[in-house]
Amino acid sequence: MLTRPHYIANEIYRSSHLGRGHPLSIPRVSVVTDLIRALGWMDPKVYHESPMATVAQLARFHDRTYIETVRRAEAEGKLPDDLKRRYHIGINGNPIYREVFRRPATTAGASVYAAGLLKQGGVVHSPAGGTHHGRRDRASGFCFFNDPVLGILAMLDQGLERIAYVDLDAHHGDGVQDAFQNDDRVLTISIHEGGRWPYSGAVDDRAGGMARNLPVPPGFNDDEHGYLMENAVLPLLSWYEPQALVIQGGCDALEDDPLSKLSLSNNALWRAVRQMRPMAPRLLVLGGGGYNPWAVARCWTGYWGLLNGFDLRAPLPEVARRILENLTWRRKQGKNPPALWYNQLHDEPNHGPIRDEIRGLARQVLSGL
Repeated sequence: MLTRPHYIANEIYRSSHLGRGHPLSIPRVSVVTDLIRALGWMDPKVYHESPMATVAQLARFHDRTYIETVRRAEAEGKLPDDLKRRYHIGINGNPIYREVFRRPATTAGASVYAAGLLKQGGVVHSPAGGTHHGRRDRASGFCFFNDPVLGILAMLDQGLERIAYVDLDAHHGDGVQDAFQNDDRVLTISIHEGGRWPYSGAVDDRAGGMARNLPVPPGFNDDEHGYLMENAVLPLLSWYEPQALVIQGGCDALEDDPLSKLSLSNNALWRAVRQMRPMAPRLLVLGGGGYNPWAVARCWTGYWGLLNGFDLRAPLPEVARRILENLTWRRKQGKNPPALWYNQLHDEPNHGPIRDEIRGLARQVLSGL
């Protein structure tokens, strides 16, 4: 059993880019890793360089012809139009780029590797993970391989019988939900913005019984998030009694993110992870969406800090501030960032009223237990 949290990353994310203008062409994992080290929060003994998943490991979920097509896209730098349309590679926000196979295969490898580390129990943080839209035989939503599914399957192969997956991303965790539809060994829970791509995850969508969806309205605030955690997510986890818990910690629900209209501060996401941590003897915390480099760096660094009991409100040392000051972002918000983005990890809380719609969601997802 792991006696303290372990961390998985890889240097491939430092130099890999999905192309100018793509929402994911911002520094994320490498900045989180650098910031954690600058804070003195990384013992080399708990750091693991992620292996790249093998074809056999990827084929535990993905179609082999699709896997080979992604490899071909990397090797040739292009695909014929019919294969682009068939596998959604090179179109629909899923670009062909230099590491189009190696990068997602490394992300997948991290989740499979994490399952091995967690076999006897413990906590692992893999910020590159969380590619929750990937489909068995096609890319979707910037996701080529579905690392949460592959990590969960690796845990099931160890003999676990109850695994919970909680998705905090602003976008519905459709690929994970659909992969385990009708499988009572996996409970999927997703809090996401209603009416946003991929336009799935309605509150009455239970995927055969083992899914619970909480589609929330624009302006969703910290107090509403806390209400759903206390009155829906935590009761569901208590009912299910998972042997392992996988948290997709995408931070595009933060108010500073450009790809949603939700209004969370990172305090809400940190609180959710803190509340869920004791709910299972095995915990894997992944990344996910997040398209503001400062918001991602501060939020995911905070995940690691809270998992280790560090003070998330302590003043940042100069070396950490320099890392944040050196970030750039081509969007308008990045032209003149507020000082808060440089000087502290925590956001200012975004309190607000708890709307009747939020209360109704909590009642609906608990019905029928």
